[in-house]
Amino acid sequence: MRTEGTLTRLDRVFARLDREPQRPAHIDVPTMSRHRLVLFSATLAFYLAIVWAVVTTSWLVRLDWQVMFFRPYQQWPQIHAFLDYYVVLGQRGPTAVMVAAWLGWRSWRQHTLRPLLTLATALLLLNVTVGAAKYGMGRLGPHYATVIGSNEMGLGGDIFPSGHTANAVVTWGILAYLASTARARRWLSAGSAVTSLGVGLTTVYLGTHWLSDVLLGWAAGLLILLALPWFEPLTARAEQEILALRDRWRERWRARRGRGATTAPAGTADLPVVLPPRSPAPQEAPVARETVAAGRAPRPPVYLSGPPASRAGRPVLAGSRGPAHPGRSSQGTTSTTARS
Repeated sequence: MRTEGTLTRLDRVFARLDREPQRPAHIDVPTMSRHRLVLFSATLAFYLAIVWAVVTTSWLVRLDWQVMFFRPYQQWPQIHAFLDYYVVLGQRGPTAVMVAAWLGWRSWRQHTLRPLLTLATALLLLNVTVGAAKYGMGRLGPHYATVIGSNEMGLGGDIFPSGHTANAVVTWGILAYLASTARARRWLSAGSAVTSLGVGLTTVYLGTHWLSDVLLGWAAGLLILLALPWFEPLTARAEQEILALRDRWRERWRARRGRGATTAPAGTADLPVVLPPRSPAPQEAPVARETVAAGRAPRPPVYLSGPPASRAGRPVLAGSRGPAHPGRSSQGTTSTTARS
C-alpha cells in the first residue's frame, strides 16, 4: 500500500503539470558576467577568423573543396534517408513551433511571459544577423559552385553562414538558457550541443553546405545565446507593458459587460427585504367539471329547465298499460255508468 508521502515517478510528472499559484521566485535571470563576456569575445574572434579565412581563400577553402569532392552521401548511402529527416531539427519553422509550444506552457504555468519573449528576441536576432551575413557575403553553395578552388563569394548566394546550424544552436540552446535549475541547464546544454553538431554535419553530408558554412553557423548561433542577457531589461519592460495592456483590456471588458446591469442603492444591500401581505384572491365562479363530448349539445342545469310537466300532459310511452282515462276520478275509482 502506497502512502501519500512516497510519490511515484508518474505522480511527480503529473504534479509538474499543475499550475503554480504565483510566479516562482527561485528562477534567476542570467546576467552578462565576466565569464560570459570572455566566451562572447572568444566566439566573436572565432567568427571573424572564419570569415577572414574564407575571404582570403586560405586552407579552409581548400578543405571545403576536398570534403565536397569526397561526397559523403555517396560514401554512406545507407544513412541518407535518416539524415533527410534529421536535418529538419535545424529548420526554423518546425523547430520554432515545437519550442514555442513548450515555452508557452512554461509561461502559463509560471505566470510570466519571459520564456516566449526570450524566444522571440533570439529568433529576431537570428534573422537579422544571420540573414544580413548571408546576403552580404553572397556565397554560393557546393551544388552551384562555378570555379574549382575559389571561395565563391559575392556571387549572389545565401549559404554562408549555415542557417540550419545557427537555428539549431539558438532554438535548442534557448531551452538550456531558460532552465530553472543548474542540473537541467547542464543536461539541456549538452543535448542542444549534440543536436546542433549533428544538424551541421548533416548539411555537409547532404552537400548543401560547405564545412566553413557550418563552422560559421555554430559561431553565429552561440553569439546570439551569449548576448541574450543584454536584452533581459528590454524583455522585462516588454512583459510589463503587455501585462498592463492586458489588465486595461480586461477592465474595459468588465465595465462594458456590467454597463447594462442594475445596481442596488447604496446602504440597502445588506437590509432584509420586507414583502407586503398577500391579499386574498377574489372568489371565482365554480367551473363546471363535466366534460362534454364532441358534437353533443350540453344539457342545461336542472334549475333552468322550468317546472316539471303535469301527469296528464305527459306523452304516452309505447308499451304502457293503456291509454289515459279522463273520466276516472283522482282517487282511482270508476263511475257507476261505466260499471253498468
